[in-house]
Amino acid sequence: MIGLDELLSRVGVERQELDRWIDNRWVLPQQHAGGWVFHEVDIARVELIVEIRREFAVDEDGLSLVLGLLDQVYGLRRQLRRLCDALATQPEEVRRAIGRALPRDPL
Repeated sequence: MIGLDELLSRVGVERQELDRWIDNRWVLPQQHAGGWVFHEVDIARVELIVEIRREFAVDEDGLSLVLGLLDQVYGLRRQLRRLCDALATQPEEVRRAIGRALPRDPL
């Protein structure tokens, strides 16, 4: 965990810009008596936003769309991982039947 000042200096973003990201709920730090506290996931999210903004020159409207799509992808990956874990606990004949029922990848 790090504080606001350390995050700002680490990623090189302006306070007003980070405040907008928090207001837009793109970054969800915890608020403590001393101010915002950023966990590793928050830091990674801020770094991702900075990279998207700088590398691809995406404006805030576009950024909202990109982050929403990325969140959906990550959510689907988590669900797929849970499904794979659940399938791995099933008997062999169930796993084989599911494998046969899946459409073949055309590639």
